[in-house]
Amino acid sequence: MAPPRVPEGMFQFTATERGDLYTAIMYAFGEANERLETSLTFDQVRERLRAVGFYTPVQDDELTRALGQLTKWKLLDIVQNHAGNYATAEEYERKNLQYLLTRRGEAAFAGVQHALALLSSSGALQTAVLDAIADRLGELGELLKDDDPAVNRRIFTTLQELEGHLDALRNNTKSFNGELQRLMRVEGADLTTFNDVKSATVAYLQEFVTNLDVRADTIAAALEAVQERGVSVLHDRALAGADLPPMQGADPAIAWLSARRAKWEGLVLWFRPEEGVPRVRQLHDVARRAIVSLLQVLDRITESRRRSSSAASDFRVLARWFANAPTEEDAHRLWGTAFGLTSARHAHLAHADAEPFPTTASWADTSPVEVSALLRTSGRTEHVARTGKVRDVAALRAERRERARRERAELEAAWQWLATGGPLRLSSFGRLEHDTLRRLLSLIGQALSMRPEADGERRALTTDGRIEVRLWPPADGRTAELWTPRGRFRGPDYLVDIRFLTAAPSRRASGA
Repeated sequence: MAPPRVPEGMFQFTATERGDLYTAIMYAFGEANERLETSLTFDQVRERLRAVGFYTPVQDDELTRALGQLTKWKLLDIVQNHAGNYATAEEYERKNLQYLLTRRGEAAFAGVQHALALLSSSGALQTAVLDAIADRLGELGELLKDDDPAVNRRIFTTLQELEGHLDALRNNTKSFNGELQRLMRVEGADLTTFNDVKSATVAYLQEFVTNLDVRADTIAAALEAVQERGVSVLHDRALAGADLPPMQGADPAIAWLSARRAKWEGLVLWFRPEEGVPRVRQLHDVARRAIVSLLQVLDRITESRRRSSSAASDFRVLARWFANAPTEEDAHRLWGTAFGLTSARHAHLAHADAEPFPTTASWADTSPVEVSALLRTSGRTEHVARTGKVRDVAALRAERRERARRERAELEAAWQWLATGGPLRLSSFGRLEHDTLRRLLSLIGQALSMRPEADGERRALTTDGRIEVRLWPPADGRTAELWTPRGRFRGPDYLVDIRFLTAAPSRRASGA
């Protein structure tokens, strides 16, 4: 549904060259309405201009043209006073014609007043308004229990008060939220005043958030009680108590009921919607986020006051250090220390097949990675063009299968070489490959981690359950020495028995 359009030229009187005179005339008619005067003559308009604070001299022909222009814009209407008595023709001309605000003029004047009031107002989060909404809802729930037609007038006035409080809550909340967002963005020149305003705002928000959930639950419960009685019943009884005057054209009750339903839907959205989060809960979240944001800004202001120097002075000191650097190499070291900008390592690039390289491996121990020439010129690792063909990974799969087969064969060979077939001194292994020694020590470590038996024997199984290792401490305290291409290993000369639980070739057992 498209939003309604404002009639063309409705507020044009405020933007013309004589907008001050037109606005003063509108305020003169607005004051007359406050005094219950429905129309003004030419002389009365002139008198009221001074009453509203317009003291600029205005000639008769100029005021006549202004009244005519407002009439042309359909903001004023001209009627004749047939009940008056006039002594002269001049008196007839000045007093016969009377001017009054049209419906469009009343709307335009109300719009200007609302805009000026909004510009000069500051929003507020008032817990008293929430309490008033809860009280009015509770009162409506009690009034609906009484079927006496005389109660309808009280239902009407209470409903009007409830809608007024809801409008105040929405308008004040929107205005305060706007001021709050501007407060968090604007950095004032006077840091002391700025700091005080933010601190006071944080205290104000904290006070509002306190017990907000309790008030929201109270309003939701009272709203549910009224809805159980029937919202349509409430509006019908309020319409009966409104005593709307008869009007030409459409029935005023239709528009009145439509406005009441819209107001009630807004109330439900704020406190008890059928779906989604109530807006009062959203207001709670906004207030809490604003408290956190304001406290962060206050911390930054405090830290800026504590700084003994500014960024500009820091850079000046750094420039003096550069100027006094003994050599160019020292200047480069100073640059790297101050800004941390070293040569690119391209840590985001990876190998075509990164699986063989563990994440803990040093860069010095891994193969180099090709760096695209486009990375320096355009910041991209490759040229973006049409979608390439699907990569053929058959060769990569074959390479992985071959590597896995080779590694498995090496592992099987190592296990088979370590199998003793019976108890064997550790020193009898003599010289062996480094990886084989690593696997042998892994088996001995697993056995040493187990609890010993009464005779000192320790027994352990590998994780796949294929190999069993039995270990006895040396009774004579001998020391074993094992050699690998990378060095020598010394340790207790344990009695070791390593065997496959499945059939496999083994070393011949030798004497203990």
